[in-house]
Amino acid sequence: MSGDHENLDDLLNQELVGLNQQVRERAQPERQKLGAFTVGALIMNRTIGNHVSLSYLAYMLIYTSGSGIFVTPRNVLLGTGSVGISLLLWAIGAVAAIGGLLVWLELGLSIPRHMVPDGRIKSVPRSGGEKNYLEYILKSPKFFTTCLFGIIFIVLGNLSGNGVQFGLYVMRAAGNESPSHDQVIACAVAALTIACVIHIFSRRGGIMLSNIFATFKVLVLIAIIIIGFSVGAGAKLGRGAHSETANLKITNSFAGPSNKVSSYSFSLLNILYSFSGFDQPFYVLSEGKQPRKNFPRATISAMSLAGALFFLVNAAYMCAIPVTPEFLVSGNDMTVLFFQHIFGPGLAPRVMAGVVAACIFGNIIVMTFTASRVKQEIAKEGILPFSLFFATGNTTPDAWLRRKLHERRVRKQRRSSGLPEMEDPAIALPEQTPMAALALHWVVSLVMLGVTAMLSSAVAYFVLVFVYSYVLVVLIPFLVTGGLLYLKFTPSSQWSSIQNFRPWGGPTAAIAYFIVCLFLLVTPFLDPGENSPWSYETTGVKWWILPTVGLSSLLWGPVWWACLRFNMWREGLELVVTRLPHIEQDEEDGEWVQRAELIDHVWQSRTYARKNAGGLMASRGSEEGSLRAVVVTEVGKQS
Repeated sequence: MSGDHENLDDLLNQELVGLNQQVRERAQPERQKLGAFTVGALIMNRTIGNHVSLSYLAYMLIYTSGSGIFVTPRNVLLGTGSVGISLLLWAIGAVAAIGGLLVWLELGLSIPRHMVPDGRIKSVPRSGGEKNYLEYILKSPKFFTTCLFGIIFIVLGNLSGNGVQFGLYVMRAAGNESPSHDQVIACAVAALTIACVIHIFSRRGGIMLSNIFATFKVLVLIAIIIIGFSVGAGAKLGRGAHSETANLKITNSFAGPSNKVSSYSFSLLNILYSFSGFDQPFYVLSEGKQPRKNFPRATISAMSLAGALFFLVNAAYMCAIPVTPEFLVSGNDMTVLFFQHIFGPGLAPRVMAGVVAACIFGNIIVMTFTASRVKQEIAKEGILPFSLFFATGNTTPDAWLRRKLHERRVRKQRRSSGLPEMEDPAIALPEQTPMAALALHWVVSLVMLGVTAMLSSAVAYFVLVFVYSYVLVVLIPFLVTGGLLYLKFTPSSQWSSIQNFRPWGGPTAAIAYFIVCLFLLVTPFLDPGENSPWSYETTGVKWWILPTVGLSSLLWGPVWWACLRFNMWREGLELVVTRLPHIEQDEEDGEWVQRAELIDHVWQSRTYARKNAGGLMASRGSEEGSLRAVVVTEVGKQS
């Protein structure tokens, strides 16, 4: 391993001759890569709130299981007015999420595409998720697509809303049922800060925590399912009321449904937010171990498990909680109502509030890990001020410390025995983390908290989560899925010959997911009704304001792009960005992988840019009118 990297260093040094600035990012050794369990935990930890071969699964599990399954069921039930319809919507949400996952698998394992050493054009997986897909679908004008997605994600790609919810649950666990907004915000800032510090200090530690939270969350959901069905069967488990419920009887399940389409769409949007973790592993695809082999199996398994658990958890709630208006309007979420009704209003609800807070914190840890990588990829495209600064990864303090300790042990052994020591690849190639991108992520998260500071905690959570859901869970997937359908039904794209993953039913999943996203884009503009949990009387926000803000996000990137182009015109310079990957064939399965990347940002005079193709190779011969900096990104062996 060490020798391989020395050879690569020689090659990169040859490529970098004559360049003024170099910033190196080292690869993660093979054993530091994300395996199947961690990718699964990404999904579950986001949707429900280190052994590398299992790491894919863990990361999907941990991201999927965020606050949604604990907070959303009560609002869905109030919004639909029917137990049966609410359960049906949870099933529809699970199917829709799996459809979205199949779209992401098809795109993520097929693009981007590069020329490999044998002269063929092959797909090479890369981190970035939707950024890569939209850039492939809409290639011009230059920088436009990157700005379109990049500015949206930099602003909204964080969990400041979940930070607010974390603060509410922490205070509730501490026995404060009516905390001040300042107390909640202080807890939110602490959670967001600690999550960033963890990933700055140790990439390995952050991944390990994610895996632990994923396992913990799944066990919590299984416990709720067992307790709920046991109570429904007549078991007496605590000191609560234990009143008999008839929620799941056919005659009662579909009684009194809402007649407002918008109320159903808000309910389904919240459900999809709960399932939105399926995209997280694709944000860190380059850090995964054998993604073509592990991703389909791990992601589909994790989303299927999440769908089954969520449906059964909601059914367990219905087995134990009497669905009456008086009971549901208490303001507590379904999980607290569940434990309060079974075990009484004493310690149990507070303990459960602490459990939910822990699940939300795990959710924040995962989003911090994945979102910072996407923001690093955005910075590599040169559209941000100080792009190379934000595009650079740094050795973590944990890795630096372990390397120093290892070197001390080696010197001591050599003095005592005189025998050479085999160098550990994980020590020789210390793990890196995008510290600057993490700092950017943290600052924007705090800004989002500040923007909603004048609102109550409950309303701030609603605003932040709705805008995030509308834009990143519905609007961007609508564009991505529409783009995939365009590729599928446009013969000139030759998509059928490019695909590395062929989902069941051909374009069926993409069509269905596209329709669901379109429905959720349009219907929130309809009045949800006075009794809806999303009405103005409940939230204090007119129903049409937040979807309007969400749609306006489509203008943020174009405005940024226009300013970038204007700045180029005013300065008489052209930004030329070249990303030159170093591609090799994986030793394990023969797939082509990106082991390293040269990133060249050159500001050239427009006259010089017209005469040359631009970029790293074309601009070697002359430096006339150009300002250059280079990032060398080594992403390591992958499949």
